[in-house]
Amino acid sequence: MAFQVSPGVLVQEKDLTNIIPAVSTSIGAYAFNTKRGPVSEVTLISSEQELVSVFGKPDTSNFEEYFTASSFLQYSNSLKVVRTENTGIKNAVTNSGTALLVRNTDHYNSTYLATGPYVGTPGIEFIARFAGAYGNALSVSVCASATAYEQEAVTTVNDSAVSVNDTTITVTSGTNINVGDILAFSTTAATNDYDDGQEYEVTAVSTNDITIKKKGSTGGLTRTITNGSNVRRRWKYYDQVSGAPGTSPDVLAAGGSADELHIIVVDTDGSINGTKDEVLEVYEKVSKASDSKDASGNNNFYPEVIYRQSSFIYWGDHNSNGTTWGQAKTTAFTDVSAPFSHTFTGGVDGTATDGVRKTAFEYFQDSESVDVGLIMAGNASANLIGDLITIAETRKDCVVFASPQRSDVVNIASAINQTNNVLTFFNTIQSSSYVIFDSGYKYMYDRYNDVYRYVPLNGDMAGLSARTDLTNDAWFSPAGLNRGIIRGAVKLAYNPNKTQRDELYRARINPVVSFPGQGIILFGDKTGLTTPSAFDRINVRRLFIVLEKAIATASKFQLFEFNDEFTRANFRNLVEPFLREVQGRRGITDFLVVCDETNNTGEVVDRNEFIAEIYIKPARSINFITLSFVATRTGVAFEEVAG
Repeated sequence: MAFQVSPGVLVQEKDLTNIIPAVSTSIGAYAFNTKRGPVSEVTLISSEQELVSVFGKPDTSNFEEYFTASSFLQYSNSLKVVRTENTGIKNAVTNSGTALLVRNTDHYNSTYLATGPYVGTPGIEFIARFAGAYGNALSVSVCASATAYEQEAVTTVNDSAVSVNDTTITVTSGTNINVGDILAFSTTAATNDYDDGQEYEVTAVSTNDITIKKKGSTGGLTRTITNGSNVRRRWKYYDQVSGAPGTSPDVLAAGGSADELHIIVVDTDGSINGTKDEVLEVYEKVSKASDSKDASGNNNFYPEVIYRQSSFIYWGDHNSNGTTWGQAKTTAFTDVSAPFSHTFTGGVDGTATDGVRKTAFEYFQDSESVDVGLIMAGNASANLIGDLITIAETRKDCVVFASPQRSDVVNIASAINQTNNVLTFFNTIQSSSYVIFDSGYKYMYDRYNDVYRYVPLNGDMAGLSARTDLTNDAWFSPAGLNRGIIRGAVKLAYNPNKTQRDELYRARINPVVSFPGQGIILFGDKTGLTTPSAFDRINVRRLFIVLEKAIATASKFQLFEFNDEFTRANFRNLVEPFLREVQGRRGITDFLVVCDETNNTGEVVDRNEFIAEIYIKPARSINFITLSFVATRTGVAFEEVAG
C-alpha cells in the first residue's frame, strides 16, 4: 500500500470487475482470383453488393470462387477477402507505357511515390487503380483551359453542298478539331449564332474533312448548312461540368492563375459497369497547384484528389505539356489549349495457381493481426486444403470448410461413381478437427451472366456456421432442419441416398441432401478427425474455440502480475462465471477450474509461469434417433412391459 507522511485520508481503487470478453467466431475468410480490387490485402466485405463493387462481377474464369464468397454472404455480413496476386498480373497504364503491378494503396505509396509527394512514374500519366485486364477499358479525358473547353469560330464550313442527313463536312481547317469533340454550326454564315440547338460529335478527322454524327444518336445533320458558317468546338464532356476551367479563388488570392482543370474517367467498352462510354468519375475544377485548397480546406491538387477519391485510377506523372503543373499556387500555370485523352493498355489478369492461392490465404495465418473464424476453400485441390488446415491448426481459433473437386460430382451420371470419387478425394487429406468436409456442389442462378452454374458448397457450410452463431451459439450444430437449410440452391450435383450417406459419414464427410418438401439440407456435423473423439463433431470443436479464445484473451490481464493465491483467485473468479454462463446456454454439462498451489508449484513460479487447468464436459449433438413402437395385448399393464 502507499505510505502517507502526514495525517490524512488516502482513497484507493482496485478494479476487480474484469469479465471474459465476447469473441467472434463468425467472421469468414477467403482468398480468390478476382477481376479488380486490391491485391494481397485483407478487405472486409459485408454484402454481395459490396463484393461486386470492390472486386467486380463473376465470369467464366472465377464464378466458382466468386459464388463461394457470395454464398457465405447469404448467411453473414462479415467476410474478409484477399485477392490473389496471380502470376503475370499487371495494372493497365496510359501513354503506351510499360505495364506495372500496383498491389494496393500501401504498395503505390511505398513504390511509386517513394521519392516525395507526387513524384511518380515518369512517362505514365495515369495508372489503373487495380491490376487486371479490366483496366484496359478505361480512358481519361482532361480539359485544362477555357480554350480546351470551348472555341468559338474555330474554323468555318468550306462546303457548298451540305444537306440534311449528311455526315461529312469539309471545313477550312481541321487542325483544331479532334475525334470526340462536340461541334455546332452557325445558322447564318460568318456569325457565332448557334441557336438551332443541334450539336454533333466528331467521329473522324481527315485533314479538312470532318465526319460527324448527331450527339446522342446515329443520324447526320438535321438541316442544311450555309457555306461559310462558323464552327464552334466544345470538349466532349462539357456537359458533365458547370463551365470552363479558370482560376480558383485560392490560387487567385495567392497571385497565381489558370490552375483549374477537369478530369473525366470513362468506361470505353462497357466491361466495367455494363454501359459503353459511361462516365465513371468526374473531377471538376481540381487544381494544378500542389498547395491549393478547396472551399472546405482540403488539398485540391489534382493527383491528391484522385488519390483520395478515385475508385479506378492513380496519378502517375504530370502531363508533358503542363510544364508548370505541380508548382506552388503563386504560379501562372501553363494551359493546354486542346483537351487530351489517355487510353489504358497493358492490364493483365495473370494466372491463378495453388501456390498463388496459398500465398493469399497466408494473410490469414496470424491470429493476432487478423480475426477470422471460418475459412472457405472454394474449389481447391487436396494440397491446398491441407495448407489451409495447417493455418487453422496453427491459429487454433478457426475451422476450414472444404468441398470435393468439381470433376468428382458435376456431370457424373452414376451416384456410385460420385460417392467413390468423393471418398477417394477426401481420403488423401489429413485427419484434423479443424476442417469440415461436405459432399459436393449446388446448382444456382448467376444473375450477373443470366446462366445457371454449379458452385461448391463450402461457402454455404461456413455461412450456416456463421448464422448459427447469430441465432444460437457456436456450440450448436449448424446441421439439420432447424439450422442446416441451404439458401439459393436449385438442386444438387450429387444427392446421396441413405446407403451412400452412411459411407460418407463413416469417412468423416457431411452429406448435403435434398429432401422433397423440406429443402436442401446439411445432414451431418462431423469434423475431419478420423479418431473417435468428442472433437469429431463441429459443435464441440467450435465450443472449444470459443472457450479457448475468450479465456486466453482474458488471461492476458494476468501477465506481469504475481503468481500468488490472490492472482489465482482472481483468475478463477473470472473464468468460473463465464463457464457457468456457457453451461446455462447449453454449451457444456459440467466444468472444473484448477488454478492453485497444486499446479502452480514453487518450480512453476520460479520459471515465471502460470498454469490453469480447465476441465470441460461438452454437450453432445444428437446424430441418431431410435423410436421403438411396442404393441401390447389388451389388458396388459404398461408397467409390466416397460419395465
